[in-house]
Amino acid sequence: MRIAPTVTITEEQARQLQAWARGRSVEVRLAQRAQMILLAAQGMTDQAIADELKVGRRTPARWRRRFLEQGPVGIERDAPRPGRKRQISTAKVRAVIAKTTREVPANSTHWSTRTMAAAVGISEASVRRIWHANGLKPHLLKTFKVSNDKRFAEKIEDIVGLYLNPPEHALVLCCDEKSQIQALDRTQPGLPMKRGRAQTLTHDYKRNGTTTLFAALNTLDGAVIGQCLPRHRHQEWLKFLRQIERETPSGLDLHLIVDNYATHKHPKVESWLKRHPRFHMHFTPTSASWLNMVERFFRDLSQNAIERGVFPNVPELVNTIETYVENHNRDPKPFIWTARASDILAKVVKARARLNKLQSV
Repeated sequence: MRIAPTVTITEEQARQLQAWARGRSVEVRLAQRAQMILLAAQGMTDQAIADELKVGRRTPARWRRRFLEQGPVGIERDAPRPGRKRQISTAKVRAVIAKTTREVPANSTHWSTRTMAAAVGISEASVRRIWHANGLKPHLLKTFKVSNDKRFAEKIEDIVGLYLNPPEHALVLCCDEKSQIQALDRTQPGLPMKRGRAQTLTHDYKRNGTTTLFAALNTLDGAVIGQCLPRHRHQEWLKFLRQIERETPSGLDLHLIVDNYATHKHPKVESWLKRHPRFHMHFTPTSASWLNMVERFFRDLSQNAIERGVFPNVPELVNTIETYVENHNRDPKPFIWTARASDILAKVVKARARLNKLQSV
Protein backbone atom coordinates (compact mmCIF):
# COMPACT_ATOMS: atom_id res chain seq x y z
CA MET A 1 0.00 0.00 0.00
CA ARG A 2 1.46 3.34 -1.08
CA ILE A 3 1.69 5.92 1.72
CA ALA A 4 1.62 9.64 0.89
CA PRO A 5 4.74 11.54 1.97
CA THR A 6 4.41 13.60 5.14
CA VAL A 7 3.95 17.35 4.76
CA THR A 8 5.66 19.59 7.30
CA ILE A 9 5.14 23.36 7.14
CA THR A 10 6.82 26.24 8.93
CA GLU A 11 4.94 28.95 10.81
CA GLU A 12 5.56 31.38 7.98
CA GLN A 13 4.26 28.87 5.41
CA ALA A 14 1.22 28.19 7.60
CA ARG A 15 0.36 31.90 7.71
CA GLN A 16 0.71 32.17 3.95
CA LEU A 17 -1.43 29.08 3.30
CA GLN A 18 -4.12 30.25 5.71
CA ALA A 19 -4.20 33.67 4.05
CA TRP A 20 -4.74 32.00 0.67
CA ALA A 21 -7.34 29.57 2.01
CA ARG A 22 -9.43 32.33 3.64
CA GLY A 23 -8.77 35.23 1.26
CA ARG A 24 -11.81 36.63 -0.54
CA SER A 25 -9.78 38.12 -3.37
CA VAL A 26 -7.78 34.93 -3.98
CA GLU A 27 -8.50 32.66 -6.93
CA VAL A 28 -10.72 29.74 -5.97
CA ARG A 29 -8.23 27.16 -7.24
CA LEU A 30 -5.38 28.65 -5.18
CA ALA A 31 -7.57 28.74 -2.05
CA GLN A 32 -8.46 25.10 -2.61
CA ARG A 33 -4.82 24.08 -3.07
CA ALA A 34 -3.88 25.87 0.16
CA GLN A 35 -6.64 23.96 1.99
CA MET A 36 -5.26 20.69 0.63
CA ILE A 37 -1.76 21.41 1.97
CA LEU A 38 -3.08 22.52 5.37
CA LEU A 39 -5.11 19.31 5.67
CA ALA A 40 -2.11 17.26 4.52
CA ALA A 41 0.03 18.93 7.22
CA GLN A 42 -2.53 17.73 9.77
CA GLY A 43 -1.81 14.14 8.69
CA MET A 44 -4.85 13.49 6.50
CA THR A 45 -4.49 11.08 3.58
CA ASP A 46 -5.05 12.10 -0.02
CA GLN A 47 -8.31 10.12 -0.10
CA ALA A 48 -9.56 11.82 3.06
CA ILE A 49 -8.65 15.25 1.65
CA ALA A 50 -10.41 14.40 -1.61
CA ASP A 51 -13.55 13.39 0.28
CA GLU A 52 -13.40 16.52 2.44
CA LEU A 53 -13.03 18.95 -0.46
CA LYS A 54 -15.02 16.88 -2.99
CA VAL A 55 -12.25 16.59 -5.57
CA GLY A 56 -10.58 13.66 -7.29
CA ARG A 57 -8.04 11.63 -5.26
CA ARG A 58 -5.21 12.47 -7.64
CA THR A 59 -5.66 16.19 -7.11
CA PRO A 60 -4.44 16.29 -3.46
CA ALA A 61 -1.58 13.96 -4.39
CA ARG A 62 -0.45 16.24 -7.21
CA TRP A 63 -0.37 19.40 -5.07
CA ARG A 64 1.17 17.57 -2.10
CA ARG A 65 4.03 16.54 -4.37
CA ARG A 66 4.33 20.02 -5.90
CA PHE A 67 4.45 21.64 -2.44
CA LEU A 68 7.13 19.25 -1.23
CA GLU A 69 9.24 19.99 -4.31
CA GLN A 70 8.84 23.78 -4.56
CA GLY A 71 7.11 25.04 -1.42
CA PRO A 72 4.25 27.60 -1.58
CA VAL A 73 5.43 28.79 -5.00
CA GLY A 74 4.66 25.33 -6.36
CA ILE A 75 0.95 25.63 -5.68
CA GLU A 76 0.70 29.34 -6.47
CA ARG A 77 1.62 28.95 -10.13
CA ASP A 78 0.48 26.40 -12.67
CA ALA A 79 3.20 24.33 -14.31
CA PRO A 80 3.99 25.23 -17.92
CA ARG A 81 1.92 23.19 -20.33
CA PRO A 82 2.98 21.77 -23.67
CA GLY A 83 1.55 23.32 -26.80
CA ARG A 84 2.40 25.09 -30.00
CA LYS A 85 4.85 27.93 -29.57
CA ARG A 86 3.58 31.45 -29.97
CA GLN A 87 3.76 32.47 -33.60
CA ILE A 88 3.18 36.24 -33.27
CA SER A 89 5.85 38.24 -31.47
CA THR A 90 5.14 40.79 -28.76
CA ALA A 91 6.47 43.49 -31.07
CA LYS A 92 3.93 42.52 -33.72
CA VAL A 93 1.09 42.62 -31.19
CA ARG A 94 2.19 46.09 -30.07
CA ALA A 95 2.31 47.21 -33.68
CA VAL A 96 -1.30 46.09 -34.24
CA ILE A 97 -2.44 47.93 -31.10
CA ALA A 98 -0.53 51.09 -32.03
CA LYS A 99 -1.91 51.16 -35.58
CA THR A 100 -5.44 50.51 -34.35
CA THR A 101 -5.42 53.32 -31.79
CA ARG A 102 -3.21 55.94 -33.47
CA GLU A 103 -3.51 55.52 -37.23
CA VAL A 104 -6.17 55.10 -39.90
CA PRO A 105 -5.88 53.30 -43.24
CA ALA A 106 -5.36 55.34 -46.40
CA ASN A 107 -8.82 54.76 -47.87
CA SER A 108 -11.03 54.42 -44.79
CA THR A 109 -11.90 56.05 -41.48
CA HIS A 110 -11.18 52.93 -39.42
CA TRP A 111 -9.47 49.56 -39.60
CA SER A 112 -11.08 46.25 -40.51
CA THR A 113 -9.53 42.86 -39.86
CA ARG A 114 -8.65 42.58 -43.56
CA THR A 115 -6.96 45.98 -43.87
CA MET A 116 -5.05 45.50 -40.63
CA ALA A 117 -3.97 41.99 -41.57
CA ALA A 118 -2.62 43.28 -44.90
CA ALA A 119 -0.87 46.20 -43.21
CA VAL A 120 1.04 44.16 -40.60
CA GLY A 121 1.37 40.84 -42.43
CA ILE A 122 -0.63 38.48 -40.20
CA SER A 123 -3.92 36.64 -40.58
CA GLU A 124 -7.34 38.16 -40.03
CA ALA A 125 -7.97 35.65 -37.23
CA SER A 126 -4.82 36.83 -35.45
CA VAL A 127 -5.92 40.47 -35.74
CA ARG A 128 -9.32 39.52 -34.35
CA ARG A 129 -7.73 37.73 -31.37
CA ILE A 130 -5.44 40.69 -30.60
CA TRP A 131 -8.34 43.14 -30.74
CA HIS A 132 -10.48 40.93 -28.54
CA ALA A 133 -7.70 40.45 -25.97
CA ASN A 134 -7.14 44.22 -25.75
CA GLY A 135 -10.77 45.35 -25.88
CA LEU A 136 -10.45 47.11 -29.25
CA LYS A 137 -13.53 47.48 -31.50
CA PRO A 138 -12.71 49.75 -34.44
CA HIS A 139 -16.06 49.08 -36.12
CA LEU A 140 -17.97 50.74 -33.27
CA LEU A 141 -18.46 54.48 -32.88
CA LYS A 142 -20.10 56.28 -29.95
CA THR A 143 -21.30 59.87 -30.05
CA PHE A 144 -20.90 62.35 -27.22
CA LYS A 145 -21.25 66.01 -26.33
CA VAL A 146 -19.66 67.69 -23.33
CA SER A 147 -21.93 70.41 -22.00
CA ASN A 148 -20.58 73.98 -22.01
CA ASP A 149 -23.28 75.21 -19.62
CA LYS A 150 -21.72 77.67 -17.16
CA ARG A 151 -24.05 76.39 -14.44
CA PHE A 152 -23.44 72.74 -15.27
CA ALA A 153 -22.25 71.70 -11.79
CA GLU A 154 -25.07 73.56 -10.05
CA LYS A 155 -27.76 72.00 -12.27
CA ILE A 156 -26.27 68.51 -12.00
CA GLU A 157 -26.25 68.66 -8.21
CA ASP A 158 -29.82 69.99 -8.19
CA ILE A 159 -31.30 67.29 -10.43
CA VAL A 160 -29.28 64.35 -9.10
CA GLY A 161 -30.27 65.52 -5.63
CA LEU A 162 -33.94 65.22 -6.63
CA TYR A 163 -33.32 61.68 -7.88
CA LEU A 164 -31.32 60.42 -4.91
CA ASN A 165 -32.98 62.43 -2.13
CA PRO A 166 -36.44 63.61 -3.28
CA PRO A 167 -38.19 66.23 -1.13
CA GLU A 168 -41.00 65.24 1.24
CA HIS A 169 -44.65 65.94 0.39
CA ALA A 170 -43.75 66.38 -3.27
CA LEU A 171 -43.60 64.55 -6.59
CA VAL A 172 -40.60 64.65 -8.93
CA LEU A 173 -41.72 64.51 -12.58
CA CYS A 174 -39.34 64.17 -15.54
CA CYS A 175 -41.03 66.00 -18.41
CA ASP A 176 -40.28 66.36 -22.09
CA GLU A 177 -41.76 66.19 -25.59
CA LYS A 178 -41.06 63.47 -28.11
CA SER A 179 -41.73 65.59 -31.15
CA GLN A 180 -42.34 64.77 -34.80
CA ILE A 181 -43.25 61.10 -34.29
CA GLN A 182 -44.04 60.01 -37.82
CA ALA A 183 -46.96 57.86 -38.87
CA LEU A 184 -45.13 55.72 -41.41
CA ASP A 185 -46.94 53.31 -43.69
CA ARG A 186 -45.07 50.73 -45.76
CA THR A 187 -45.36 50.55 -49.55
CA GLN A 188 -45.88 46.79 -49.44
CA PRO A 189 -47.10 44.41 -46.73
CA GLY A 190 -44.32 42.62 -44.84
CA LEU A 191 -44.13 38.91 -44.07
CA PRO A 192 -44.47 37.56 -40.53
CA MET A 193 -41.65 35.75 -38.80
CA LYS A 194 -41.48 32.00 -39.18
CA ARG A 195 -38.94 29.27 -38.60
CA GLY A 196 -35.75 30.07 -40.49
CA ARG A 197 -36.92 33.55 -41.57
CA ALA A 198 -37.06 36.90 -39.78
CA GLN A 199 -40.00 39.26 -40.03
CA THR A 200 -39.74 41.46 -43.11
CA LEU A 201 -40.48 45.15 -43.59
CA THR A 202 -40.00 47.22 -46.73
CA HIS A 203 -37.20 49.76 -46.55
CA ASP A 204 -39.31 52.49 -48.15
CA TYR A 205 -42.39 54.07 -46.64
CA LYS A 206 -45.12 56.69 -46.95
CA ARG A 207 -45.38 59.59 -44.51
CA ASN A 208 -48.88 60.11 -43.17
CA GLY A 209 -48.34 62.97 -40.72
CA THR A 210 -46.81 63.44 -37.29
CA THR A 211 -47.73 63.83 -33.65
CA THR A 212 -45.91 64.98 -30.51
CA LEU A 213 -46.04 63.08 -27.22
CA PHE A 214 -45.87 65.18 -24.05
CA ALA A 215 -44.88 62.94 -21.14
CA ALA A 216 -44.22 63.31 -17.41
CA LEU A 217 -42.49 60.37 -15.72
CA ASN A 218 -43.07 60.01 -11.97
CA THR A 219 -39.67 59.06 -10.53
CA LEU A 220 -41.34 57.55 -7.44
CA ASP A 221 -43.26 54.74 -9.13
CA GLY A 222 -42.49 55.02 -12.86
CA ALA A 223 -46.05 55.99 -13.88
CA VAL A 224 -46.38 58.27 -16.91
CA ILE A 225 -48.79 61.11 -17.64
CA GLY A 226 -49.00 61.39 -21.41
CA GLN A 227 -50.79 63.44 -24.03
CA CYS A 228 -50.44 63.49 -27.82
CA LEU A 229 -50.82 66.86 -29.50
CA PRO A 230 -50.27 67.93 -33.13
CA ARG A 231 -47.61 70.58 -32.33
CA HIS A 232 -45.16 71.45 -29.56
CA ARG A 233 -45.53 75.18 -28.97
CA HIS A 234 -45.99 76.94 -25.65
CA GLN A 235 -49.78 76.60 -26.07
CA GLU A 236 -49.48 72.79 -26.10
CA TRP A 237 -47.02 72.85 -23.20
CA LEU A 238 -49.49 74.89 -21.13
CA LYS A 239 -52.24 72.43 -21.99
CA PHE A 240 -50.04 69.60 -20.76
CA LEU A 241 -49.18 71.47 -17.55
CA ARG A 242 -52.91 71.80 -16.88
CA GLN A 243 -53.26 68.04 -17.36
CA ILE A 244 -50.48 67.45 -14.82
CA GLU A 245 -52.32 69.83 -12.47
CA ARG A 246 -55.49 67.76 -12.79
CA GLU A 247 -53.95 64.31 -12.52
CA THR A 248 -51.72 64.84 -9.47
CA PRO A 249 -52.79 65.16 -5.80
CA SER A 250 -53.48 68.82 -5.06
CA GLY A 251 -51.69 68.76 -1.70
CA LEU A 252 -48.26 67.91 -3.14
CA ASP A 253 -45.59 70.18 -4.58
CA LEU A 254 -44.50 69.29 -8.11
CA HIS A 255 -40.84 69.41 -9.11
CA LEU A 256 -40.60 69.25 -12.91
CA ILE A 257 -37.30 68.36 -14.59
CA VAL A 258 -37.23 69.79 -18.13
CA ASP A 259 -34.72 70.81 -20.78
CA ASN A 260 -33.93 74.33 -22.00
CA TYR A 261 -36.33 74.30 -24.95
CA ALA A 262 -37.70 77.83 -25.48
CA THR A 263 -41.28 76.59 -25.13
CA HIS A 264 -40.63 75.78 -21.46
CA LYS A 265 -39.50 79.37 -20.76
CA HIS A 266 -42.12 81.30 -22.73
CA PRO A 267 -43.43 84.42 -20.92
CA LYS A 268 -46.97 83.02 -20.87
CA VAL A 269 -45.67 79.78 -19.36
CA GLU A 270 -43.76 81.70 -16.68
CA SER A 271 -46.87 83.76 -15.95
CA TRP A 272 -48.92 80.56 -15.53
CA LEU A 273 -46.30 79.07 -13.21
CA LYS A 274 -46.42 82.14 -10.98
CA ARG A 275 -50.14 81.57 -10.53
CA HIS A 276 -49.50 77.92 -9.63
CA PRO A 277 -46.81 78.04 -6.93
CA ARG A 278 -46.75 74.31 -6.31
CA PHE A 279 -44.93 73.89 -9.66
CA HIS A 280 -41.13 74.12 -9.35
CA MET A 281 -39.03 73.99 -12.54
CA HIS A 282 -35.58 72.40 -12.70
CA PHE A 283 -33.72 72.82 -16.00
CA THR A 284 -31.14 70.33 -17.20
CA PRO A 285 -27.79 71.68 -18.44
CA THR A 286 -27.52 72.35 -22.16
CA SER A 287 -26.48 69.28 -24.18
CA ALA A 288 -27.40 67.02 -21.25
CA SER A 289 -30.77 65.54 -22.17
CA TRP A 290 -29.48 62.17 -20.85
CA LEU A 291 -30.02 63.62 -17.36
CA ASN A 292 -33.78 63.50 -17.86
CA MET A 293 -35.08 60.01 -17.06
CA VAL A 294 -38.13 60.37 -19.30
CA GLU A 295 -35.74 59.92 -22.24
CA ARG A 296 -35.40 56.28 -21.17
CA PHE A 297 -39.17 55.89 -21.43
CA PHE A 298 -39.11 57.47 -24.90
CA ARG A 299 -36.46 54.97 -25.97
CA ASP A 300 -38.56 52.03 -24.78
CA LEU A 301 -41.62 53.44 -26.53
CA SER A 302 -39.73 53.75 -29.83
CA GLN A 303 -38.23 50.27 -29.65
CA ASN A 304 -41.35 48.47 -28.47
CA ALA A 305 -44.20 50.22 -30.28
CA ILE A 306 -43.11 52.59 -33.04
CA GLU A 307 -40.03 51.45 -34.98
CA ARG A 308 -41.69 48.34 -36.44
CA GLY A 309 -45.16 49.84 -36.55
CA VAL A 310 -47.24 50.43 -39.67
CA PHE A 311 -49.51 53.47 -39.37
CA PRO A 312 -51.81 54.45 -42.26
CA ASN A 313 -52.83 57.64 -40.44
CA VAL A 314 -52.05 59.77 -37.39
CA PRO A 315 -55.04 58.61 -35.28
CA GLU A 316 -53.73 55.03 -35.41
CA LEU A 317 -50.29 56.24 -34.34
CA VAL A 318 -51.81 58.21 -31.46
CA ASN A 319 -53.92 55.22 -30.44
CA THR A 320 -50.80 53.02 -30.38
CA ILE A 321 -48.92 55.50 -28.20
CA GLU A 322 -51.84 55.96 -25.80
CA THR A 323 -52.30 52.19 -25.53
CA TYR A 324 -48.61 51.77 -24.76
CA VAL A 325 -48.76 54.42 -22.00
CA GLU A 326 -51.92 52.83 -20.58
CA ASN A 327 -50.34 49.35 -20.50
CA HIS A 328 -47.17 50.78 -18.98
CA ASN A 329 -49.17 52.38 -16.15
CA ARG A 330 -50.89 49.11 -15.26
CA ASP A 331 -47.63 47.83 -13.81
CA PRO A 332 -45.16 50.74 -13.78
CA LYS A 333 -41.61 50.28 -12.62
CA PRO A 334 -39.36 53.22 -11.72
CA PHE A 335 -35.99 53.77 -13.33
CA ILE A 336 -33.41 53.72 -10.55
CA TRP A 337 -30.80 56.49 -10.72
CA THR A 338 -27.46 55.44 -9.19
CA ALA A 339 -24.83 57.93 -10.44
CA ARG A 340 -23.73 60.52 -7.90
CA ALA A 341 -23.22 64.14 -8.91
CA SER A 342 -19.55 64.01 -7.89
CA ASP A 343 -18.93 61.01 -10.18
CA ILE A 344 -20.58 62.75 -13.14
CA LEU A 345 -18.63 65.95 -12.56
CA ALA A 346 -15.35 64.02 -12.31
CA LYS A 347 -16.01 62.39 -15.69
CA VAL A 348 -16.88 65.72 -17.28
CA VAL A 349 -13.70 67.34 -15.92
CA LYS A 350 -11.67 64.46 -17.32
CA ALA A 351 -13.41 64.71 -20.71
CA ARG A 352 -12.85 68.47 -20.92
CA ALA A 353 -9.18 68.07 -20.07
CA ARG A 354 -8.82 65.46 -22.78
CA LEU A 355 -10.63 67.65 -25.34
CA ASN A 356 -8.45 70.66 -24.47
CA LYS A 357 -5.34 68.56 -24.88
CA LEU A 358 -6.46 67.32 -28.31
CA GLN A 359 -7.38 70.86 -29.44
CA SER A 360 -4.01 72.22 -28.42
CA VAL A 361 -2.11 69.67 -30.50
